[in-house]
Amino acid sequence: MHAEDRHQAILRRLRERGSLRVTDFAEELKVSAVTVRRDVEALAERGLVARVHGGALLPETAPPSPSVSGAPLVFGLVVPAADYYYPEVIKGAREAAAARGIRLVLGISQYRPEEERAQVRQLLSHGIDGLLIAPCGPPGHQDWLAALGVPFTLVERRSGDDVPGAERVVTDHAYGARLAVRHLARTGRERIGLLLRADSPHSALVKEGYLGGLASLGLPAPESLRFTITAPEADPMRRDAQLDEFTGAVGAGLLDAVLVHNDHDAIVLLPRLRARGLSVPGDLAIVAYDDEVAALADIPLTAVAPPKRAVGVAAVDLLALRVGDPGRARHHLSILPDLNVRASSVR
Repeated sequence: MHAEDRHQAILRRLRERGSLRVTDFAEELKVSAVTVRRDVEALAERGLVARVHGGALLPETAPPSPSVSGAPLVFGLVVPAADYYYPEVIKGAREAAAARGIRLVLGISQYRPEEERAQVRQLLSHGIDGLLIAPCGPPGHQDWLAALGVPFTLVERRSGDDVPGAERVVTDHAYGARLAVRHLARTGRERIGLLLRADSPHSALVKEGYLGGLASLGLPAPESLRFTITAPEADPMRRDAQLDEFTGAVGAGLLDAVLVHNDHDAIVLLPRLRARGLSVPGDLAIVAYDDEVAALADIPLTAVAPPKRAVGVAAVDLLALRVGDPGRARHHLSILPDLNVRASSVR
């Protein structure tokens, strides 16, 4: 069980019963008492629990500080979609907001910048105290956020470095790609390719990590091993040609492993490879990126799993601290992903 999962379990128990004993809860979670004690200390530092001898209690008042009117804080959360990647981010944000007594209001931009701004305007008209947002516009086009008049935190976006007042919580996608490359190399693969979704805001970082991973291992990284694929709704004919180009390269023996961003495209590859008489993992080892549905493929795929829920939790916490102390130093938080290994796709 990951630390954030344990933290949420502790908070749920405290909401249900008002208190817990460290030793009893550690036995229930099947972890050491030291681990639970550290979890309690971490939650206490965030103001979410009160430490007592041998256990924890809910604090008398919910952090953070209330708004000027004395009413509970209201945060807006605007994300591009609620059907892929972001559901776990939303879940984490919702749980963290509930733990702090904050009301969370959701907006969906549908990857349309004009809709994003409309959602933000509507939230502002309702009187939000802070904004969590995963902007869908191109990098460098978020300066408008600085004029909103409320604190804001970027979620899974690094383009806010030059936006006045911006804070952010992100996944270290370059680290995740390096994890994948090293795993493939440990299984004896030496011709490791990359298949990237062209429209993803994370593609550049995945590519950076992929190249860095190969360089650290002394493996070749020719452009002939790097492929780009369009979204299915953007240009179906072009996408088919790109998939054919990739499977042709596998058939020609140019690569024996690949990191595919994202899960959907990794799963789509499987029947196309079979149609060419190619097997996974025999002819091609695959690691998917996102781990949304990779485990559901007919050959369950090893996948890099961004800490989406933890990103949502950390984003709410960061914004709450900003609202409570507007003069505190700005923070950019980067959280490491995991690699979920499923032996069927990599041997």
